[in-house]
Amino acid sequence: MSVEVIKPGLLTSLQDAGRTGYAPLGLGRAGAVDEPARRLANALVGNAGHEAALEITLAGPTLRFQHDTVVALTGGLIEARVEGQPLPAWTSCFLPAGSVLRLGGMRHGCRSYLAVRGGFDSALVLGSRSSDLHAGIGRAVQTGDIIAIGEHASADWFRSGRTMQALRWGLDPQPWLDYARAPLALLRGHHWEALDDASQHALFTQRFMVSKDSNRTGDRLEGAPLRLRLPLELISEATLPGTLQLPPSGQPIALLAEAPVTGGYPRIGQLAMVDLPRLAQRRPGDTVSFRETTLDEALQRLAEREASLQRLLQRIGQRLESA
Repeated sequence: MSVEVIKPGLLTSLQDAGRTGYAPLGLGRAGAVDEPARRLANALVGNAGHEAALEITLAGPTLRFQHDTVVALTGGLIEARVEGQPLPAWTSCFLPAGSVLRLGGMRHGCRSYLAVRGGFDSALVLGSRSSDLHAGIGRAVQTGDIIAIGEHASADWFRSGRTMQALRWGLDPQPWLDYARAPLALLRGHHWEALDDASQHALFTQRFMVSKDSNRTGDRLEGAPLRLRLPLELISEATLPGTLQLPPSGQPIALLAEAPVTGGYPRIGQLAMVDLPRLAQRRPGDTVSFRETTLDEALQRLAEREASLQRLLQRIGQRLESA
């Protein structure tokens, strides 16, 4: 089973949960920028959860499914049509062999996730199918690509047919999309004290704008420049997704999934991991603001989000089994 890429979209790549344990070798994690959205898409097609999905940025691809396929779209709200009919998002859909799925522009958010039953079956590299464009592992999909789909059992909740089908129920995207664009929780970084007083105040009060130069490595944030008290001479230190760096321009960079494992810019903050998907869904031109948090609060919110997600994943599995 396979999918043919007719048009690749703006930036579409295969992503799973990423590769871990290779930071000592200089290799970051990569993986889906909005990991809850990827996991929910996999759950809606009855996958175990680790399978790779297509991460779609701002404008989507056109795909031809060469066999009967069960798919699900989550994440940012994107225009999706099959043979002229709208494909509903945040639910499970059956596409008959030969179907052409056209994904257009994104109405809300920055990244959508397309999962297929069985998962996209590209080669494993160091235990992951994720493309890491920053590290040169894999690449964005291109016109003419044929992407294999893994072996899987049939979906009992659909009858084989010649027309698109969708479940009568789906998920509410509201809890998983940041419609209000509320402030993101930020911990003080190792070099927080190096900021001058005005910049310390501005970091938690001013609004920044996501630059058009942002990518999977990081979001460049435009606003009134932040300044250091004195110039710093630094050696490279460890960085992670969510690290907020301050280059000489004074415009912060919030690192995302393809963050390098080290960096030489001052680390003025660390975004709470629970808010990384919210940052990932801000698009160029969207605003970003921060509020100060503590490690205890950040860990508690992450644990609560994970518990809620696990309950929902279990509920999805139960509903599919009973359909």
